[in-house]
Amino acid sequence: QEQLVESGGGLVQPGGSLTLSCAASGFPLSFYAMGWFRQAPGKAREGVACISSSGGRRNYTDSVKGRFIVSRDNAKNMVYLQMNSLKPEDTGVYYCAADVPSCTVLDATYGQGYRYLELFGQGTLVTVSS
Repeated sequence: QEQLVESGGGLVQPGGSLTLSCAASGFPLSFYAMGWFRQAPGKAREGVACISSSGGRRNYTDSVKGRFIVSRDNAKNMVYLQMNSLKPEDTGVYYCAADVPSCTVLDATYGQGYRYLELFGQGTLVTVSS
């Protein structure tokens, strides 16, 4: 069974740091680009960071550039999101995702015949507050 399980969320003060982890199982992680998404209270889910299947390409939403770092360890089937200089507006539920179109584009652009995995985890809550 394909599964993603996030961990590492919690309460942190503004300016603090937190590292999220995502454990993948049931599918070959190394085949897929991965991403982190978040959903703030009352807002739509948004993309935060993507990393290509090899880890050689990454992109970030503008609001986290220079503060967040996405990484992966394919041998351990793990993906990470290191979050520094956290702000209250970073508060939300963070989701790990496998093979979603906005991230898979880092690997390649597929035609209509490609079936995306579009797998999300259950999420982990990050609260940035003093």
